[in-house]
Amino acid sequence: MIRFLVKRLFYGFLVLLGVITLVFLLFNVLPGDPARMMLGQRADKASVDIINRDLGRDRPLLTQFVMYLNDLSPLSIHNEKEKESAIFLDEKKYSFLRLFPVSSSKVLIIKQPYLRRSYITKRKVSEIISKTLPATALLAFSAIAFGAFFGILLGILSAIKKNTWVDKFSLVFAVFGMSLPSYFVGLIIAWVFGFLLFKYTGLNNEGSLFTFDDFGERHLVLKNLILPAITLGLRPLALIIQLMRSSLLEVMSQDYIRTATAKGLSYYKVVMKHALKNAMNPVVTAVSGWFAGLMAGAVFVEIIFNWRGIGFEVVEALNNNDLPVVMGATLIFAVVFVIINILVDIIYGLLDPRVRVS
Repeated sequence: MIRFLVKRLFYGFLVLLGVITLVFLLFNVLPGDPARMMLGQRADKASVDIINRDLGRDRPLLTQFVMYLNDLSPLSIHNEKEKESAIFLDEKKYSFLRLFPVSSSKVLIIKQPYLRRSYITKRKVSEIISKTLPATALLAFSAIAFGAFFGILLGILSAIKKNTWVDKFSLVFAVFGMSLPSYFVGLIIAWVFGFLLFKYTGLNNEGSLFTFDDFGERHLVLKNLILPAITLGLRPLALIIQLMRSSLLEVMSQDYIRTATAKGLSYYKVVMKHALKNAMNPVVTAVSGWFAGLMAGAVFVEIIFNWRGIGFEVVEALNNNDLPVVMGATLIFAVVFVIINILVDIIYGLLDPRVRVS
């Protein structure tokens, strides 16, 4: 089991390293001068040179990449004495703890990964993400909970009522749910339930988790979560219906199910106590994979419903060419994907020893 775990962690590390390299290369070949974005109309050559030197953009691309890796790594080596060094320990950038010196001028530290600063607001990207990520995580969790609950329920009904109107309705709904893009569905749902039927539903077609009144006091408004969660959860709902139906039908055709039925067990007990447990494996895989995907895919839904999450910040950053925010958000999404996949692999390895051999 330890070898299996080490292998999965190593694969996850390689994926993250590949994402970091790709993100760095993509965003460092794009046109535009961050220094002029930060200075605006006050930009002059001396000020631009100072900011580019502070950002490390006056150095070769390989040196910039090493600096970027050093900033992201929780364990890193920094130069305490030479301010011109590419790895100078700037206490304004890092929240760190010194571990031990590695030379007369360099020290090993443990720190919070530094994702740079926003070109526009000058705030740390880590602060922007930590403020907006919980809203996106809540939206993704609510969407996957909605999709899993109703998807499993409709999938079971479709399998039990095979070839009836319930089964046909569920399959048609699943096809539409997987075919329609989230931004289109979001616009329709916002218009119908948040505008046309507002006096009946009381749901807003836009709004974040917290609102502020005229006195500046913040209030929690959970009803603003309903429409974006439904919109984001429709595609996993459609997928889970199909998976649950096909998996349960396959299990119901097994010999041990027929044996249980022949022994006189009721149909309900056969389905709920024997078949359903074994039919849930592919559904669990889908749910775990969709949760990470929903966090990354919430961008359009957050824009439509004005939900102030990390997706909303990414779109704002793209409009303003604020590359550090986009790079930081992309890396966070990659970390979430890797962590969830590793956890799923570990759970499968514990449940099924055959998985550890692969």
